[in-house]
Amino acid sequence: MSIVKTDIPMNSDRCTTALAELIREFPFFRRERLGFSVYGRPIDALILGRGERKVMYSAAHHANEWITTPVLLKFAEEVGNALRAGSSIQDVPASDLLDAATIYLVPMVNPDGVDLVTGAIPPGSREYESARNMASFYPEIPFPSGWKANLRGVDLNLQYPAGWEQARQIKFSQGYTRPGPRDYVGTASLTQPEALALAQYTQRINPALVLAYHSQGQVIYWQFENYVVPGARELGEEFARVSGYSLEDTPYNSSFAGYKDWFIQKYRRPGYTIEVGLGENPLPLSQFDEIYRDNEGILVTAALG
Repeated sequence: MSIVKTDIPMNSDRCTTALAELIREFPFFRRERLGFSVYGRPIDALILGRGERKVMYSAAHHANEWITTPVLLKFAEEVGNALRAGSSIQDVPASDLLDAATIYLVPMVNPDGVDLVTGAIPPGSREYESARNMASFYPEIPFPSGWKANLRGVDLNLQYPAGWEQARQIKFSQGYTRPGPRDYVGTASLTQPEALALAQYTQRINPALVLAYHSQGQVIYWQFENYVVPGARELGEEFARVSGYSLEDTPYNSSFAGYKDWFIQKYRRPGYTIEVGLGENPLPLSQFDEIYRDNEGILVTAALG
């Protein structure tokens, strides 16, 4: 029986429960707490392996992209099962994978927002009504299904100090000038506890590579401005080959203040945004099996480099 439930919407309680069950089932996994959301929900990392190469994978920066959370949790479960069985994952012995790499999974960066979108926060509650009030200034965005931000109305993937001023200029020109469901950059970079927690954890771990999981588009973004990262394009091309996704340059209007942008700028190491699935967010769980199949090869390949 699977630990990670992929037939019901993910929320913060289910994520926390899955992490606890994964650690209980696979005691060679470890958990660390990065911090807490605006409303006090935990932001955790699950750590697999003991290898010298450190990589970090994150999911659900955006609330209505919660389908990315079970991708990382399912990967952990598949690795654990393969290691216990003495078998392979993507033709790589699980023991070799975890001897070569230490994999840090941050499956839910935005637990407050995910709970809003998936119905874990009930109408009439303080959190729900605060969000609905912010959303009322953007009536063209469906509520709560169109919600991407944290529950201060700040888009967490526009919170990183890599062209934050350019992002502000672009988003303000598009009309996102106040807290709301999406695309509001906040008053400055790293003002939100969720983004700050991930940035500080990244600095502590000092990984060789990051993957930031989003939805949708079946596309991989690999570049930030004109920074040249040796080997980044070649590795991105391998991700494209194993997944069937396309490797593309980030559109200009989405080119600044993202997590992978900051990582590339700060460390001059490979960072990728992976946009899973196709359609309108939140994607239906009927796509999950295909999304996972497409991405397991990326997750293994990124760990090995």
